[in-house]
Amino acid sequence: MKLEAIDYNAENAQQLFVESLRNTGFGVLKNHPIQQQIVRSIYDNWQQFFNSQDKVDFHFNAETQDGFFPAEVSETAKGNTKKDIKEYFHYYPWGQCPAQLKTELQNYYQQAGNLAAELLTWVEDNSPTEVSQLFTQPLPDMIKDNQQTLLRILHYPPLKGDEELGAIRAGAHEDINLLTILPASNEPGLQVKTIEGEWLDVPSDFGNLIVNIGDMLQEASGGYYPSTTHRVINPDGADKTKSRISLPLFLHPKPEVVLSDNYTADQYLKERLRELGVI
Repeated sequence: MKLEAIDYNAENAQQLFVESLRNTGFGVLKNHPIQQQIVRSIYDNWQQFFNSQDKVDFHFNAETQDGFFPAEVSETAKGNTKKDIKEYFHYYPWGQCPAQLKTELQNYYQQAGNLAAELLTWVEDNSPTEVSQLFTQPLPDMIKDNQQTLLRILHYPPLKGDEELGAIRAGAHEDINLLTILPASNEPGLQVKTIEGEWLDVPSDFGNLIVNIGDMLQEASGGYYPSTTHRVINPDGADKTKSRISLPLFLHPKPEVVLSDNYTADQYLKERLRELGVI
């Protein structure tokens, strides 16, 4: 199996994209509307931010989860014992952000959010009737005017060779949300686990947009759309002295949205955050 980039402008793009999500939990788009100039600029500007000591002035708020998370409080993926080798910044429109970086970041947040809403429409329109009937409201309505969709600016620092044995940049995990929207990073390393248990490289060509299913969409679809395990490895053959910047947008439904008979979105999120030790 191989993940192929799908042309956003192709006549059958919707069908191919949703088929890829169904089969692998991932879809990769090329020629999409997000401006790559903005992505490149964000990578460059936030690399400077992570290289500076300004970041400590934006220490995360434990209650609202916005701001800078240093490496010593980095996540440990569910089922793992080693902390990820990363630091990151959580951006919400209402949260803290360096003033000189906010306008650009908010512009990207809106662009990516608009595209994500369109992709949710693709998913709903190309789902079997018995699956779409499970959705308690149209998928794009689940995220409309929601202030909890999270943009995370991730910094995987250069590897020095003295990292804890077994630690990688991001341990194998599944995302919590509906969909994750991710511009291809400036370095390789992202992999997805196939149903056969093999690890597959996700195309990392700059300009691609990587989309994956989160646990909430899996829950809302009765398991039809799989929330696939993925990780970020310390890739062999790559220049490990380079930083890696990543910009995932985690698309969250409004807290009151009913995902299934078992959960609202708020209940599901809090359960997972407790499992991760975040709350």
